[in-house]
Amino acid sequence: MTTKTHLAADRRCRPLSFVLTPGQSADNPQFTAVVDKIKVRGPVGRPRTRPGTVAADKAYSARGTRTYLRRRKIRAVIPEKADRAANRKKKGGRGGRPVSHDADLYRDHNTVERAINKIKDWRGLATRYDKTPTSYEAGLHLRGSLIWLRSLTPAP
Repeated sequence: MTTKTHLAADRRCRPLSFVLTPGQSADNPQFTAVVDKIKVRGPVGRPRTRPGTVAADKAYSARGTRTYLRRRKIRAVIPEKADRAANRKKKGGRGGRPVSHDADLYRDHNTVERAINKIKDWRGLATRYDKTPTSYEAGLHLRGSLIWLRSLTPAP
């Protein structure tokens, strides 16, 4: 059985959370599970579980995703799909307001892909030598921890 990795990453391409699902699952339904698993500890206090902004590509522009982010008071930087925009315009005044997003922040939406590339620096994770999802997820967490530790130490 194949699995698919869904993850969230910060602007420095450090992984924040992982969710493994069966290989044929779509990305958007896993969005809330990935965001709900985010827990980042600062130097003091409880872990931060709510990012200020989420930048994602058009695959995550569903109404449910936007509602979820609005309910959690997270700013969405997700462009609208062309077919949704056309449908909204076709409805006229009943179609609602156009979706806006910050183009400067949207430039960083590829941090997840860059984080995946950092994770795949480990050959065992890139070629999926681990047969069980549990051992694969353990490798993901270990690699993510090393990425975080390297980002915290100053370069020589």
